[in-house]
Amino acid sequence: MKHWFITTDGNLKARWKKAFPEMVTSKPDVFIGKAQPNDVVWLSTTVEGWSELIGSLTAKGAIVVVLSYSPNDREALRSLDLGARGYVHTLAAPEVLKQVALVVTNQGVWVGQELLAKVLGGSFKALQQRAEGGETFNTAEIGSLTDRERGVALAVVRGATNKEVARQLDITERTVKAHLSAIFKKLAVRDRLQLILKLAPIVERVPERF
Repeated sequence: MKHWFITTDGNLKARWKKAFPEMVTSKPDVFIGKAQPNDVVWLSTTVEGWSELIGSLTAKGAIVVVLSYSPNDREALRSLDLGARGYVHTLAAPEVLKQVALVVTNQGVWVGQELLAKVLGGSFKALQQRAEGGETFNTAEIGSLTDRERGVALAVVRGATNKEVARQLDITERTVKAHLSAIFKKLAVRDRLQLILKLAPIVERVPERF
């Protein structure tokens, strides 16, 4: 797995090397086609057409994190909607970049805590209103999971990390990741955030086993 930093210049190369000594900087015209599955591509919004690049990179199996000098909620949500797994300030400290990498390479999503609270809070409110309005949710979707997959999914939706899920279910973190991959495929979701939004309306109605 490589860490690629796609920018219009290499001014911050020394800073990023503190986080990832083997990182590679590249301009977009040179980089296209080099990304491999599971590589982490840190894509600067200063790059022309950066938003269009997200789709082509994720299609190759790369994990995209968007870097912005002026982070804002609208841009962050757009990045996630296009397939990015993370959104962070371009000048984030090396330790923060390491944390971001840890989260996104473990099938998580990284955005600022304030934005995450807004996204989840607003979504839960909307879902609650839909439920109160009489809309029914398809519990067959979660019923398509195996018992173990269902346990992992419900734990994640309730806020558990991979490590916490592993401890709760007495399995390894590697097994948790494998289950999550299967869950994402079966439920047609891209990441943990989409999983939470999909299952939040029914999670409290579904017992651990049924």
